[in-house]
Amino acid sequence: MHALIVVAHPDPESLTHSVARHLAEGITQAGEGHSYEIADLTAEGFDPRFQMTDIASHRGRAPIAPQITAEQARIDRADALVLVYPVYWWAMPGLLKGWIDRVFSNGWAYDDSQGDKVVKKLQHLNVHLVSIGGADAQTYARRGYDTAMKTQIDHGIFDYCGAPVVTSELLLQSDGPDGALHLQTAGRIGRNVFKDSAGEAKAKNVSAGAK
Repeated sequence: MHALIVVAHPDPESLTHSVARHLAEGITQAGEGHSYEIADLTAEGFDPRFQMTDIASHRGRAPIAPQITAEQARIDRADALVLVYPVYWWAMPGLLKGWIDRVFSNGWAYDDSQGDKVVKKLQHLNVHLVSIGGADAQTYARRGYDTAMKTQIDHGIFDYCGAPVVTSELLLQSDGPDGALHLQTAGRIGRNVFKDSAGEAKAKNVSAGAK
């Protein structure tokens, strides 16, 4: 099985990138046949600006830009999507948000052309979220930042498209001594990325055989 790991951090030596690499190693350690691709949005120069061409595509008046269809194709090739990013102002970085704004387009991620009924088109895609923050857990809980992020990202974005969020991990106090523990957590997440998917596939095969 194949995972697309999307990373949004300008520093390749950052903890965010280290977490992504350890997560990727965990995927390959989980079993033969598992693979991954890392999409480094900064290094690849992805343009996060939602412009008039994107609006025209959203309204069905123009084709989707080649850069966007290429990103959608990368996701279509994946069995799991993993987002690894630092927390900026209690949310994901603008680069990653812009990637979602442009790539998760109407007609591909969802379809709202049927009036009030939204068709969720990414129900086949398992999502794993790994965010890295500098504050402690008490700060997130006291201010409700953790709940707000889950509402905005897990439910507001992925549930809207039907993509199940399997992992939603918030790695905190990233500037302190917990960095090594975060890398261990990343490896564990990687080893489990396809765990549920393998079980579902086995269940489907058994069900098909019963018929």
